[in-house]
Amino acid sequence: MAHDFQADLDAVNRIDAVSTILDVACRTTGMRFAAVARVTDQRWIACKVLDQLEFGLAAGGELKVETTICDEIRDSKHGVAINDVSQDKVFCDHPTPALYGFKSYISMPIIRKDGSFFGTLCALDPKPANVDNPETIGMFKMFAELIATHLDAGDYLDQARAGLASERRMSELREQFIAVLGHDLRNPVAAVGAGARMLLKTPLEPKAIQIVNLMQGSVIRMGSLIDNLLDFARGRLGGGIVPVRANGDVTPVLHHVIAELQIANPDREIVSDIDVGWQVNADMARIGQLFSNLLANAMTHGAADRPVQVEAKLRDGQFVLSVANGGDPIPPSSIDALFQPFSRPNANAGRQGLGLGLYIASEIARAHDGAITVTSTEAETRFTFTMPAA
Repeated sequence: MAHDFQADLDAVNRIDAVSTILDVACRTTGMRFAAVARVTDQRWIACKVLDQLEFGLAAGGELKVETTICDEIRDSKHGVAINDVSQDKVFCDHPTPALYGFKSYISMPIIRKDGSFFGTLCALDPKPANVDNPETIGMFKMFAELIATHLDAGDYLDQARAGLASERRMSELREQFIAVLGHDLRNPVAAVGAGARMLLKTPLEPKAIQIVNLMQGSVIRMGSLIDNLLDFARGRLGGGIVPVRANGDVTPVLHHVIAELQIANPDREIVSDIDVGWQVNADMARIGQLFSNLLANAMTHGAADRPVQVEAKLRDGQFVLSVANGGDPIPPSSIDALFQPFSRPNANAGRQGLGLGLYIASEIARAHDGAITVTSTEAETRFTFTMPAA
């Protein structure tokens, strides 16, 4: 058995129905040998065999293709049915029946969906048999079509599995790349931030101060992006976001985030109403990250001439944090996809990041047994985070 035909042999043997087909073919015709063969212009290879004659041909066995009637069927793509070769006007002098010692023979082509010829479903016997009739020929045609359909389905399934495996490999490589990228970017960004802070402690001209403040704003945005990248990689490659919760005052955390983003967006107005106190059991760093992502999203996609509104309260034992902005409403069809990784529903590509901010925020919310909801109208778009305070 040549290696290049092993896939064909395996494909036929994966079809459970083939054994039943061969058995039914023999039982209904009285023949004692039946096979599914792979036939090319150079090879005839048995893929599956039912041999009650001790013909001596097993699965994987070969016949010289030029000595078979199947070779002629490959050319014509028409079946052959012979009750008794000695009485058959076409095949009475054909060398194949004498060579292999059969009198009755039936063979139908197996044609794939794309029109290609795979091989034949055939049966033979040293004794005459009544096979040249519409019923038997129809049955063999149906069985050959059934085998072809299974082969096509098997190929489709193999391709789908290969595509899925390739996509998984690419996904893993992409996520590993993101993790390495985030890790390697953190140190240089931290160094730039430290340098900017040191410069601000030295005497500078007003223009230089403005440039350093812009640098600080860029460092803040880059730091947030890196945090999101690393959290995405942890979620996909590790155990996800696991908050370290403790009772604390979330108010200074929220004010710090507002101050940072105000530096990065000096021309934007942020109006805040924060009244929480020491009553929230949460991972404060993670709540700050969640809030930073929501606030940055509002400032990026909201109308530049309208303030971003922030509200943080305790209501009925729940910590409720909301961020609202003006501007065009989010289409209802896009809302469900907002919290998917790499989701960027806004058509203005120049104002978009990686599309991880809202995904990371939703993961942090879920890790705190909370959730983020969205409402979007002509009046405002509001993201609201709610979690148990205690």
